[in-house]
Amino acid sequence: MTRIIKYIFYDILRTRFIIFYTAFLLVCTFAFFQIDGDFGKVVLSLMNIVLMAVPLVSVVFTTIHFFNSYEFIELMLAQPVNRRSVFLSEYIAVATSLCLAFVIGVGFPFALYGAWQSISTLLVTGIFLTLVFVSLAFFSSVLTRDKAKAIGVALLFWFYFSLIYDGLLLWVIYTFSDYPLEKLTLTLIAFNPIDLARIIMLLQLDISALMGYTGAFYKNFFGSNMGIFFSASLLMLWVFWPILVSMRIFSKKDL
Repeated sequence: MTRIIKYIFYDILRTRFIIFYTAFLLVCTFAFFQIDGDFGKVVLSLMNIVLMAVPLVSVVFTTIHFFNSYEFIELMLAQPVNRRSVFLSEYIAVATSLCLAFVIGVGFPFALYGAWQSISTLLVTGIFLTLVFVSLAFFSSVLTRDKAKAIGVALLFWFYFSLIYDGLLLWVIYTFSDYPLEKLTLTLIAFNPIDLARIIMLLQLDISALMGYTGAFYKNFFGSNMGIFFSASLLMLWVFWPILVSMRIFSKKDL
C-alpha cells in the first residue's frame, strides 16, 4: 500500500495542475501582502479564497484524477491487492498532494513575513476543507462510470454548500426572525462544512462583535473547549463519512 501511495503521489506532483494551484495561492497571498501589510486583513482576504476556491479545486481535480486513473486502478486490482488498499491509496495520495500545495501556497509567504501564529487557524481549516471535498469527490466518482456525471455531482456538492445552503439558511432566519434562532443556526451550520469553517475563522480573527448578538453566542460556544471539540469532531465526521461510504460502494462495485 505504501508503494502505491508513493507512486500516485509522485505522479500527481508532476502534473501541471498542482503546480498551477500552488502558484495561484502563492501569487494571491503575496499580492495581499503587497496591498496591505496587516496580517489580520491578509488572513481575512485569503479566507474568501479558501472558502470558495479550495473546495472547488478539490472536487474538480479529484474527480478528474480518479477517472484518469481508472486503467491504473484496474491494473492494480488485477494483482493480489485488496480493493480497499487501492482506494485508500488513491485517497491518501490525492488528499496529501492538495493539502501540501495549499500549505506551501498559503503558508510559505506567511513564513517569510514571520506570521505563523496569524495563519494557523486558516491553514487548519483549509486542510480540513480540502479533505472534506476530496472525500465528497470520491463519493461522487464511485456513484457512476460516466466522468461527466461524476464531475456534475461533485460540482453540485460544491455549489450547494457554497451558495444554495447559505440562501436556505438566510431564508430560515428571515422567516423565523421573531424567534430565538441561535441554537437552530448552530445546528444548521453543523450540516455545512464551509459555514462551519467560516464561523471558526471569523471568530479566531476576533471580529465577532461585527456579527451582533449571534456572533457573541458563537464566540461563547466555539471559544470554549466544548465548542472546539464540537467543531473539530464535525469536520472530522465530514471527512470520514463520505470516504467510508465510497469505499464500501467501491468494494462491491463491478469495474
